[in-house]
Amino acid sequence: MSRSYFIRTYGCQMNEHDTERISGLLEADGMTSADAMESADVIVLNTCCIRENADNKLYGQLGHLKRLKQARPDIQIAVAGCLAQKDRDLIRERADHVDVVFGTHNVHRAADLIGAAADGPIVEILEEAADDDRDSFPSALPVRRDAPYAAWMTIQVGCDNSCAFCIVPAVRGAEISRPLELLVAEAADLVAGGVTEITLLGQNVNSYGRDLQRDRRQAGERVSLRPLFADLLRAVGAVEGIERIRFTSPHPKDLRPETIEAMADVPSVCEHLHLPLQSGSNRVLAAMHRGYTAERYLERLRAAREAVDDLAVSTDIIVGFPGETEDDFEQTLLVAAEAEYDSAFTFVFSPRPGTEAAEMADQFCDPEEVRDRFERLRAVVDRSSRRGNQARVGRREEVVVEGPSKKDASVLTGRTRQNRLVHFPSPQKLKPGTFATVNVTEAGAHHLRGELAEVTAPPRWRTRIPVAAL
Repeated sequence: MSRSYFIRTYGCQMNEHDTERISGLLEADGMTSADAMESADVIVLNTCCIRENADNKLYGQLGHLKRLKQARPDIQIAVAGCLAQKDRDLIRERADHVDVVFGTHNVHRAADLIGAAADGPIVEILEEAADDDRDSFPSALPVRRDAPYAAWMTIQVGCDNSCAFCIVPAVRGAEISRPLELLVAEAADLVAGGVTEITLLGQNVNSYGRDLQRDRRQAGERVSLRPLFADLLRAVGAVEGIERIRFTSPHPKDLRPETIEAMADVPSVCEHLHLPLQSGSNRVLAAMHRGYTAERYLERLRAAREAVDDLAVSTDIIVGFPGETEDDFEQTLLVAAEAEYDSAFTFVFSPRPGTEAAEMADQFCDPEEVRDRFERLRAVVDRSSRRGNQARVGRREEVVVEGPSKKDASVLTGRTRQNRLVHFPSPQKLKPGTFATVNVTEAGAHHLRGELAEVTAPPRWRTRIPVAAL
């Protein structure tokens, strides 16, 4: 009988994509997916370390798993991802029942390490990705996707920026881009497998390809050191069968005119731009080392909206960065109001050991003031989000069906090109990946409601039925 595995994922889309690849590797090694952690033979916690509560969640979960391992000594527990990269031996010191610890640069070793740990605990943390071994990129590994119609595609790992609050460069390393031709070939393979929507992933997708150009120059070619992201959008958009292309995350300082032009020109690139602001105060932005001012940010946002019809914009904003004053925060409110975001991920500053901002303890903001600011910011964002959604009432929206609503199985959830969620009842069962149009009848701050108008295209993926050997 084959062993089973269960993976719990914390954090961003990059982590979720890594989880797909770990799942694919374990299944290629003969394992099957378990429905619950308690019944699995192998448990993998794929961790994040962006905020402090990620640490708390991990060690709380490991406490629960210690009791499970005492009851079932044969199970194996692995900790992977960014927190594993950062904490290394600390995880085993605090939880000696963990069998395997591996980091962000050796996801491709997951099955091998779990197999080898049968002879004793293993901690394997590579300091950096091998730029001459691009077979170890997440997207180059086997995959098990929960959404067969949609796929993530890693175009780059690592980050060359030095934002004062961010631990990512320390745990993901320097930027390494995958060659454009390999990405186009992968996109074609995904389409052949029934995928109609691709999300391009990177820590800073707008700088994609600069390292590839640098390598060519060092090899003696006369090339300019420019990003290739606009070229990539056009090349992937030319792959027949791709209906929607998304990307995350871009950095405002690297949002170039040619990228905006490609967004406008390529029909499959969705009308949605995630553009992290982080703060509307130029003083705070400088302290964060973001490389742009609020004025420059708004200028590039206006350029994108002028070029791309019906563009939806989302963002990230940090409240309470060390030294943030009430005046600084007021500047953030003003920028958020002017930007009229369709949605925003708002965060209270969390000091991460190893970052510059964590050393600014003498400038940490009063928690009560931060909580008040957070609620005021959320009110501004919710107001613009609700206003944007209300403007959709009466329109007919194209959606891709994601599945039944979590609250009501008779209601389906779909997503528009602008990344808006639409809930609608359906008398027929529509498989995930189905394209349909919905007449929007109601709007909330974070979703739309409507009525099914027409099914425009069935999903292209097919359910694979395993054939048992006779």
